[in-house]
Amino acid sequence: MYFKSLHGTLNHLLTADRIWMRRLTGVGDHPNRLDAIVFDDLPSLTAAREQEDKRITHFVEQLTESCFEEFLDYRTLNGTPQRQTRGEILAHLFNHQTHHRGQAHAILTMLGITDPQLLDLLIMQRERTAEG
Repeated sequence: MYFKSLHGTLNHLLTADRIWMRRLTGVGDHPNRLDAIVFDDLPSLTAAREQEDKRITHFVEQLTESCFEEFLDYRTLNGTPQRQTRGEILAHLFNHQTHHRGQAHAILTMLGITDPQLLDLLIMQRERTAEG
């Protein structure tokens, strides 16, 4: 699915994460369309993204090793029942983020923004270790 703009892609990322977090936790609002524009302006979208990232981090930090093997039943947006392990779902969630964040980074680079925020997992891991 193509989201027609950087803004559309960033909104999709937030929307998809909210959908998956609702499935994983049973709480939280989310649109029922993957191409929904949940925030029209970048400051509001940025603030919501930061909050969702904190929510995801907090959720994952609370999981025990065995939680990743537990099965979760959920429905797709069109109502189709699905069953996957929590680990598979989280792998998809993070892979999906990587895909679209890479697209966003490429767009910023094409626009001549020479210092977009680093998105490499290794950089994030190093920063977290240095903070910790």
